[in-house]
Amino acid sequence: MQKKIDKWQSPNLSKEMPIVRYGDTGAPLLFFPTAAADYLEYERFKLIDAIEPYINGGLVSVFSIDSVNKDAWLNEEIEPAERARLQVAYDRYVSEEVVSYIEDACETPGIGITTTGASFGAFHAMNTLLKHPEQFSGTIAMSGCYDIRSCCDGYHDENVYFNNPIEFVPNLVDEELLEKIRATRITIVTGQGDYENPDYSKAMAATLEDKGIPVDLDLWGLDVKHDWPWWERMLHHYIPTYFA
Repeated sequence: MQKKIDKWQSPNLSKEMPIVRYGDTGAPLLFFPTAAADYLEYERFKLIDAIEPYINGGLVSVFSIDSVNKDAWLNEEIEPAERARLQVAYDRYVSEEVVSYIEDACETPGIGITTTGASFGAFHAMNTLLKHPEQFSGTIAMSGCYDIRSCCDGYHDENVYFNNPIEFVPNLVDEELLEKIRATRITIVTGQGDYENPDYSKAMAATLEDKGIPVDLDLWGLDVKHDWPWWERMLHHYIPTYFA
């Protein structure tokens, strides 16, 4: 399996940001890490190994990036307003810098990119798709929570609002934007076992359905835990259905 690491000084985040690519052909699949982890997390936890046949077979080309969670949402040393501001900068980094990098790497301007992530990564995967449906074609969001307000210590402003899917989606009225979102493919998948909270996924799915946005809500069993072996199985199941 081909692996390539790049990095650059992000003008949006004013820091060096790395990216890794696995495979050199196939539909682009962009991973967001969990919690405070980094761009190599999925490799360390063997999830990349689990989907290697799809990478080597040219079905998908996987890209993985850092998040800003440890600097922003999980950073109790800064004010919530600054956490939200960093999220805005991160969103611009993804939509302006990462998308351009992936398009160049795939030699296909405008190629539809699918997002994915587990736990906190699912939040970013969902938020990115809903805010930029002209750039992203789908998401496989695993075991996520789609309400960021628990990281805001009661603070709220427009930066929180516009990066909080459970909150901004109900108020979308731009039919052009809604039609773009409706044209994407959205999968919300979660277990119902230890450390999972399927109510988060049910709430996000219901919010999308209320706006006429198609969504596949897939609730796995009571034995399915909030853990890496199950996220491996979820992606092993969904990648062929998305990209075959």
